[in-house]
Amino acid sequence: MTDRLKVLSPYDGHIISDLAYTTVAEVEQAIATVDRLAHRYDEAIPAPERIEILERTATLVEAKTEIFAMQAAEEGGKPLLDSRVELERAVQGIREAARSINQMVGREIPMNINAASKNRLAMTIREPIGPVVAISAFNHPFNLIVHQVIPAIAVGCPVIVKPAMTTPLSCLNLIQCLYEAGLPKEWCHVVLCESDLAEKMVIDPRVALLSFIGSAKVGWYLRSKVAPGTRCILEHGGTAPVIMDSSAHLEEALPLLAKGGFYHAGQVCVSVQRLFVHESIVHTVTTGLGELAKAMVVGDPIKETTEVGPLILEREVERVSQWVDEAQAAGGMLHSGGKSITSSCYAPTVILNPPDDAKVSTEEIFGPVINVYTYKDRMEAIQRANQVPFSFQAAVFTKDVDVALDTAKRLNAATVMINDHTAFRVDWMPFAGRKTSGLGVGGIVPTMLEMTEEKMMVFRSNLI
Repeated sequence: MTDRLKVLSPYDGHIISDLAYTTVAEVEQAIATVDRLAHRYDEAIPAPERIEILERTATLVEAKTEIFAMQAAEEGGKPLLDSRVELERAVQGIREAARSINQMVGREIPMNINAASKNRLAMTIREPIGPVVAISAFNHPFNLIVHQVIPAIAVGCPVIVKPAMTTPLSCLNLIQCLYEAGLPKEWCHVVLCESDLAEKMVIDPRVALLSFIGSAKVGWYLRSKVAPGTRCILEHGGTAPVIMDSSAHLEEALPLLAKGGFYHAGQVCVSVQRLFVHESIVHTVTTGLGELAKAMVVGDPIKETTEVGPLILEREVERVSQWVDEAQAAGGMLHSGGKSITSSCYAPTVILNPPDDAKVSTEEIFGPVINVYTYKDRMEAIQRANQVPFSFQAAVFTKDVDVALDTAKRLNAATVMINDHTAFRVDWMPFAGRKTSGLGVGGIVPTMLEMTEEKMMVFRSNLI
């Protein structure tokens, strides 16, 4: 490992910044600090103060939205137009957490309803779970940190966060805003380290909860290594399926699908990847998507006109290219793209009928590729959509309400969009993967609940 972490532009490789790595001793100190805070109940930050800190943080981030969006675009490659939306969502998410602290309450448990429960009163309260370790991903470098760190601060959990090593600057920007808003620095620590040291941190028995966003391979591996009692929230990826029947409104659907598939060069965990289209409209859909793909502006993410930026690393361009070449060689028909534009950018690609066992069909491609599959029978299309080990968000396009509801019921997904693309999300909705796509529930309030535990108290008195 080099002495300094160089943060490079994924578009042209220029050095944006270089930062000091976190040492083993500094990681140990951070763990010891959050463990101490979690057990000193009298030092907890009261709820009114947490609300004020988060409200001030939201105001600070909002004031610096343009600066932070530009830096997120430069270090992560998401086009500036979309990075601005990410920052707007981040502000909303921080405020949502502040507003939702009053929802972290307990409930009354029925008593005095039989002889055994006579003269008793029972209620629950919600308590912070303890030290949180958050490991994040590159593709939404600011807002993912919001979704992992802000809920912890909101419910009173001290937190250690490790951002993606390719995109640490957005994380540092958010945490600095928390400090400026009044959060004591000991309550939130940023570590910049490689995977071996991160693993040692994750498996430490003093960690109460691991929040991980990244690949399924790494996430499930870390879960297998955590100490007994450590809870996990895992968010991985998917191969988002879409079922489109013959009644779909194509003028509305095609731009949505193109956005959902090519947004951030397809580097989104719920990006449109597998589109099952009824045979009566498949030619129109494939041709239309291909034309939209060809018209997209690909290039420098900090330019106002760019719609599709680079992949995060050049080796990812090479991987996507190999997968597309494999699908084409096995019979998939190319309708757009299918080639790298530069060493960092890959053309938005539409493939018709790649084999169901090709990598583009069975694995998360995390690149700007939409696969279109022809079907005659909707049930057969649903079966094909469900046959992969991933299950996250899915969609159905139809004008028939019965078809929409029946398809939504049969698709194996945590969320099914109707007449919208699979990458739709607002920050107050639950966000979760099934099967290998994740564990636990994300979203601001759901994560706050995951980061608290319910404690019951039972009072016995002859006066009750």
